[in-house]
Amino acid sequence: MGSSNCTHIAMSTFLLSGFPGLEGSHHWIAIPIFSVYLVAMLGNVMILYVIKTDPSLHQPMFYFLSMLALTDLGLCISTMPTVLGVLWFQVKKINVFACIFQLYLIHSFSFMESAVLFAMALDRFLAICFPLRYASILTNSRVAKIGLVLSLRSTMILLPPAPFVLSFHYRTNIALSHSYCLHQNVIRLACADTKFNSVYALTVILFTLGSDFLFILLSYGMILKTVLSIASETERRKALSTCVSHVCAVLVFYIPVFGLSIAHRFGKHTLPLLHVVMGNVYILFPPLMNPIIYSIKTKQIYNRIFRIIWRKVGKRRR
Repeated sequence: MGSSNCTHIAMSTFLLSGFPGLEGSHHWIAIPIFSVYLVAMLGNVMILYVIKTDPSLHQPMFYFLSMLALTDLGLCISTMPTVLGVLWFQVKKINVFACIFQLYLIHSFSFMESAVLFAMALDRFLAICFPLRYASILTNSRVAKIGLVLSLRSTMILLPPAPFVLSFHYRTNIALSHSYCLHQNVIRLACADTKFNSVYALTVILFTLGSDFLFILLSYGMILKTVLSIASETERRKALSTCVSHVCAVLVFYIPVFGLSIAHRFGKHTLPLLHVVMGNVYILFPPLMNPIIYSIKTKQIYNRIFRIIWRKVGKRRR
């Protein structure tokens, strides 16, 4: 397309996509997607409520879990309006400023989730490899400082390319690949040289998500080394069991993230429907699965939720 099809950012609008080829079934597809959003949000709110109301859970491990739940809630809230708007109400047009704000939120929460998973790996590393010093190292104030640093990293890292995104002229009324906005989708519609944004985005992914993932692997390498040196098989199993939930959460997050990144950069000839499905897995699967994983695999959370449900059932019977 030539530059004649480009407009100033203030006049630009984009079109969001649903499921290509299944437009007539969008209102039916919206039902399970809305159900997933609802379960994900209720699950993360339940995790936050349980940790807040149970003093025995006021420990570093559960503080980090609270950060993870807040991040998942943020990801749900930032994507739900446009996803359901497209599928349920056929509202496909989005103003470019709203689109850029949404992509900033989505990427910020994604980087935050990666950072929190790294912090949780550090927590397990200290708890297993340095149990006697664990409480003195991870004090409440240090956990709060770690949370603040992770939040600043996740929000500030996206600011350098922002002036470029806001200064570009864009091809207007062209469909994006998903029902929400992503940076790599938006800059493809820019009528300008987007090399800096592309290189910066790839660099950020490699040096944030990539380094977080490598540090998580390194932490678990040290954990396995320590666990294997424990003489008692029962103690080895007990130590490893505290890591199961976190390992599952890591897989649930990183597999869709890296899969979607690879598909966007190297899967230009794959079916558009595959991109859409992977995109929805990327935004929905971690917020849905994390509360389920931690509710089932973490004994303290499971027992607390069970007591809350049992208490409510008991009150209704009375």
